[in-house]
Amino acid sequence: MLLLILKGYRIVGRRVRTHAGEIDLIAHSPRGILCFIEVKARESHRDAQEALLPRQRERISRAAEVFLAQQRRLVSKGIRFDTIVVSGRRWPVHVRDAWRPRSSWGNVRTQKRRLNWEHPPW
Repeated sequence: MLLLILKGYRIVGRRVRTHAGEIDLIAHSPRGILCFIEVKARESHRDAQEALLPRQRERISRAAEVFLAQQRRLVSKGIRFDTIVVSGRRWPVHVRDAWRPRSSWGNVRTQKRRLNWEHPPW
């Protein structure tokens, strides 16, 4: 969390629970983008990166949808899904825009117009 604060992020929530799942961190980026952040810690950097499975991404995406339905006022300049990878004695690595959801948001991407994830239509 300190890493994000030092980068200018404003923490909105930690370990946010919804009926769809838990989100490790929610923060506004310095540009105002609402970021849903999953933190993964493993012994090696590679193991930490690979630990975020597609099923977990789906769960986090659903939890984000539920959160946004309840907190629409927080979305001003779009959303993004990030990961923070923590391993051994290395500094944490912040991976911006680590993945894009495939749930009901994926239906919007299949339309002719391309969805800009940093500026969603809502």
